[in-house]
Amino acid sequence: MIPGLITTIIPVYNRPRQLAEAVQSVLSQDYRPIEIIIVDDGSTDATLALAKSLAEQHPDIIHVATQPNSGPGLARECGRKMAKGEFIQYLDSDDLLLPGKFSAQVSALRSNPESDVAYGMTRYRYQDGSVASAPWKGSGVFHSTMFPSFLMERWWDTPNPLYRKAVCDRAGSWTDLRLEEDWEYDCRIAAMGARLVWCEQYVCEVRDHTNQRLCQGLARDPLRMQQRAISHELIMGHAIRAGLADTREMQHFARALFLLSRQCGAAGLTDESRHLFDRAREASGKQRASGLDFRLYQWAAQIIGWVGIGKFSCWLDGVRQGQ
Repeated sequence: MIPGLITTIIPVYNRPRQLAEAVQSVLSQDYRPIEIIIVDDGSTDATLALAKSLAEQHPDIIHVATQPNSGPGLARECGRKMAKGEFIQYLDSDDLLLPGKFSAQVSALRSNPESDVAYGMTRYRYQDGSVASAPWKGSGVFHSTMFPSFLMERWWDTPNPLYRKAVCDRAGSWTDLRLEEDWEYDCRIAAMGARLVWCEQYVCEVRDHTNQRLCQGLARDPLRMQQRAISHELIMGHAIRAGLADTREMQHFARALFLLSRQCGAAGLTDESRHLFDRAREASGKQRASGLDFRLYQWAAQIIGWVGIGKFSCWLDGVRQGQ
């Protein structure tokens, strides 16, 4: 580890133009020393050639790694293993860091040595170029820890936090998940009791766009549902280890598990639907687990199957929401 060095890890797949913009937002920071690790995740266009060109232009700062297409989690893990910095910045290739981010967050971490992560406010830019009038999600509010609120929402986006490398090392490897892998990773850090420090300024920009994004796709695609089922169960385990079994936030997460169970059933995933239903009851607590809705749903699943009740429940949800 090199004291003071910030390592920015950028996983990328088929985004040459946006990659160039993301890299420039790091190079434009007024903080030094920095290093940038670009991990090409099996791109099939000009992305890798651009990454190598950027490295040739900045050989002391930019390094390039490649891997077969494996998803953002394993790409970030590849970069994490190469990182030499005291601090770690994860940056998706379609997002930007804003001026002064590194200086503000390193200063905050230096002034608060008990803190593991520094974060600030996220600026959200819509496809038409307009910007949200308020900080995105919950990034405009100070939280001293990620748990328990991260059970309800991951209120920062990937480029927002700056981590001490030590806390990333304690968290261990990124999973091979392709969806919600960042939420699971942060909940793992949260379960360790990581402390936060907040910078009251915009530190990054998240941009909506029409290019391919892993977070977009058919809501009930079976592959997406399988990924979400795995991530949700891992997150529940992290929360239990953190002692959140009987909290308002865990009750909220139990409802999310129940909803995902119904969606998995509608997507034809019998095993995942049944398993998530059991996890939802467990997360709800002993008294709530015996509720009428759980008992009726299990009874119906035994009669028409987990797929049948899942499809019916999702249809009924749509009717209630006027869809």
